[in-house]
Amino acid sequence: MWLLNAAIFFVLFAFALNNQEPVTLRLFFGASWQAPLVLVLLMVLVLGVFLGVAVMLPLWLRAKKARRQIATASTEFGAESMLMSGPNDPRHGL
Repeated sequence: MWLLNAAIFFVLFAFALNNQEPVTLRLFFGASWQAPLVLVLLMVLVLGVFLGVAVMLPLWLRAKKARRQIATASTEFGAESMLMSGPNDPRHGL
């Protein structure tokens, strides 16, 4: 596994070394910004991860709340079913 990680690191490192030329980002209202291509790509990646987490966070929290409610309901149901003794109760010997 560490060999795969090392290979990925060296491929990305070589990519970064080969793409150090400055690029110009033309922003709104005539503003522009120059930065190395690797830096721009890294910033876009970080921004994409941040936006993805921000969009998914409400769904994750809702799912976590639903799992917690299901776990609570199942433990309550299990406790109630243990208190009830019906015809299928093994103590009856049937």
